[in-house]
Amino acid sequence: MIFRNWRGSSPQASSLEGTRVTLRPPVQKDWRPWAELRGESRDFLTPWEPTWSADALTRRAYRRRLRAHRSELRLRSAYSFLIFRREDGALIGGVTLSNVRRGVAQAASLGYWCGARYSRQGYMTDALAAILTFALNDLGLHRVEAACLPNNAASKALLIRSGFREEGYARDYLRIDGRWQDHVLFAILRADLKK
Repeated sequence: MIFRNWRGSSPQASSLEGTRVTLRPPVQKDWRPWAELRGESRDFLTPWEPTWSADALTRRAYRRRLRAHRSELRLRSAYSFLIFRREDGALIGGVTLSNVRRGVAQAASLGYWCGARYSRQGYMTDALAAILTFALNDLGLHRVEAACLPNNAASKALLIRSGFREEGYARDYLRIDGRWQDHVLFAILRADLKK
């Protein structure tokens, strides 16, 4: 389990292991490889993401991200990870469980990104298997939700391959690449992992 005693007052972060990837929370030393990978993948990523700020790749902006991640972890409202290739430790992307809802919902939202040079090589499928096991088994969530743009065929295929089911269509759901855009909604339940 990645967060020992996650129900206690101070969760301890370590890592999750996939077959070909390792997921671990980001730390300060990851800034340079993170900024380089996102920078070289900018054209690949920006059609699918919120508009990048002018300072998006700076060390200062990265520090702000780390503070936000730590705060969310303390509140148990989000769990952010970077994804590294096991064979050589190369950073290949990131994945986040956010908007964690307890009580009657027991659900979270899933977001992910992959550097352009690592896309369509199966790494993200492996990463999602690890994060879903963590979310649905270790955290005890009932449901993980994800959304993608209707024209993002690669993301839709990834979600279906990972066991998600399409559940609906949301108009103007998220502000992506500078404008409100429709999204296809997906979800996976804890019971789906056992099938």
